[in-house]
Amino acid sequence: MPNEKEGVQPRILHPCHQVAEQENMVWVCDGAANVGQIGHEIGVLLTNLGKARMCCTTAVAAGSKPHLDIAGRAKRNIVINGCGNRCASKVLENAGKKIDYEIDISKYLRKIPTLDIYEADVQRIAQIIIDEAKL
Repeated sequence: MPNEKEGVQPRILHPCHQVAEQENMVWVCDGAANVGQIGHEIGVLLTNLGKARMCCTTAVAAGSKPHLDIAGRAKRNIVINGCGNRCASKVLENAGKKIDYEIDISKYLRKIPTLDIYEADVQRIAQIIIDEAKL
């Protein structure tokens, strides 16, 4: 882990609730298959690139009032689903929140029951999202 190196400090993000109106909020699948893990890593990458701000999808599903508010105030809601089940999208839909862009990673990669992923897949799908969502 990069933050475990001596002298390296973690990069602290602005809290979601403070930046929602100015940011594309990204809500990801974090499922137990390659496509879910790729979705998670894409959310991290988009956040680190300053293209979007990853926020907690599970908190929306749990009915967290601050997170429901964030999803309602977001500049845009970008949803990254791992597969055709569309779990991340359903979380926002069930909460009555708009989705401005969504993707199903399994349309581009075969879903495999593994947590091992390839950085090239993360980069390729991230670029698709950047292009299609105009991030």
